Amino acid sequence: MTVMSIRDVRLFVDVVGCGYPLALMHGGPGADHWTLLPFRKLADRFTVIFYDHRCNGRSAGAPVTSMTWENLTADAEALREQLGFQKWAVLGHSFGGKVALEYALRYPESLSHLILLDTGGDSWWDQENAPELLARRGFSRRKVELARRWFNGQIAPWEFYPTLMRLGAAYDPHTSLLSAVRTMVAERHTKGRPQAEIFGFGQLTKGWTVMNRLSEITVPTLVMAGRDDFLFPPEHQGQLAAAIPNARLEIVERAGHNPHDEQTAQVMKAVTDFISAAARVPADDAVAAT
Repeated sequence: MTVMSIRDVRLFVDVVGCGYPLALMHGGPGADHWTLLPFRKLADRFTVIFYDHRCNGRSAGAPVTSMTWENLTADAEALREQLGFQKWAVLGHSFGGKVALEYALRYPESLSHLILLDTGGDSWWDQENAPELLARRGFSRRKVELARRWFNGQIAPWEFYPTLMRLGAAYDPHTSLLSAVRTMVAERHTKGRPQAEIFGFGQLTKGWTVMNRLSEITVPTLVMAGRDDFLFPPEHQGQLAAAIPNARLEIVERAGHNPHDEQTAQVMKAVTDFISAAARVPADDAVAAT
């Protein structure tokens, strides 16, 4: 683990393993790379690059208002260059998937594979549809309203952790109490950033969409999500996969928004098989990290 000076920020970066490079873009906003901890299991097959987006986790050096799509993607591109990779595969989860979509559209020459894990191409799904879906699933009016405020950046900083706790059953509907405790222990080093959540949902993603540009993405793409994800349900995953020319769709049964936590082995195998099958890339397409 290290802190790297990238453009105008200091990004917290952790590079593990060996093999073809796979960059992970974590969800949130306001979370960090620890939410993708299960992907360390891929270190025996890939060089896995964990990092915290600017203004998220342990990355520092810039005001939260600098968290724009232009900066988030330019940070990733500068990180790729500094690590010495000619191309890399990119996996984006949730908010990180939105960053990954923007990255694929802005830096197509740097990308060999795209993996979209429980994410969306339009902010309508999380900011408007998700609370309504929770209501239809029988969640209390109070939790539905809490979700609406959360996904629209309308919470106070002190509500950050209590909100995550209260919405836990919505995010991970197939996680037992024991498994939830184990996940919390595994992610005990995570560093939440409430202001990033508030700015991200309240301003950055407000009205955001790339649905009309998905046909521009030409790299092999895997669209994967939990069957019971309330944020980006299978209905939207089908739309994503249909709109991206070289995309395949995989729905993970008995999983919600975090299938890498609830069905870890299946997700790791799907990612490994996808990159391995779609790779067929010349050896010089990836240069060992310096």
